[in-house]
Amino acid sequence: MRVIALGLASRALCGRCRLRHDRPVTQNIYDDPRFFAGYAQLPRSRRGLDGAPEWPSLRALLGDMRGLRIVDLGCGYGWFCRWASDAGARRVVGLDVSSRMLAVARAKNSGSVITYKRADLGQLSLPPAAFDLAFSSLALHYVSDFAAVVRCVHASLVAGGRFIFSIEHPIYMTPRTPKWVMDASGRASWPVDGYSSEGPRTTDWLADGVVKQHRTIASTLNTLIGVGFAIRQVHEFAPSPDQVAAQPELQLECERPMFLIVSAQR
Repeated sequence: MRVIALGLASRALCGRCRLRHDRPVTQNIYDDPRFFAGYAQLPRSRRGLDGAPEWPSLRALLGDMRGLRIVDLGCGYGWFCRWASDAGARRVVGLDVSSRMLAVARAKNSGSVITYKRADLGQLSLPPAAFDLAFSSLALHYVSDFAAVVRCVHASLVAGGRFIFSIEHPIYMTPRTPKWVMDASGRASWPVDGYSSEGPRTTDWLADGVVKQHRTIASTLNTLIGVGFAIRQVHEFAPSPDQVAAQPELQLECERPMFLIVSAQR
């Protein structure tokens, strides 16, 4: 699930916790036909989890899926939902704002224990103590009120439940103009601009004006801790030597972390 935040706000109920928060209304760019067509050509769209270089790092954190009740926040094509189902999950709920993404998920990755629902993470509502695992892949950096999502997820998990997610690494998304800088010798470096200044960052990715929400690593982790999560593991993804050998174009990704992966427990 990917969204672009607008400058409007609405009053939304956070799960069953009876707390109301001002939430920004979101624009669903993934239902734009041209944007969606571009996204469909990405390796992770065509090859599923095998096309996501960070998947082995996420997989190592997930452990045994048997008997778990799982919610996938921003399920996209549903690749993770089907994997969790095949791995023995009892129930998997995939949420995404995009009708087009959900149509692909239902066509390609359905299963008897999988339910797909349209939902905007900016207006997230989940039942209390309903899940053993909340999972999210590259969606939460589009949500402006990360704390509201974390509160809602925390309330939706049973005691001991886990929240495992990936986002674009703050170093990756911090440049005002996100592109490599090459020196005279041809060595690449990644600019870091205003790292401590949190808030929206606009970039052009498959469309002009995609808005992402920059937060420091400290803000991300402290938000989780403040709600009551215990941080179990944090990974700053870089491709392994085997991955680089198989895909030499990934060598450049060793120069700066592209993804931040977090495992937290209620």
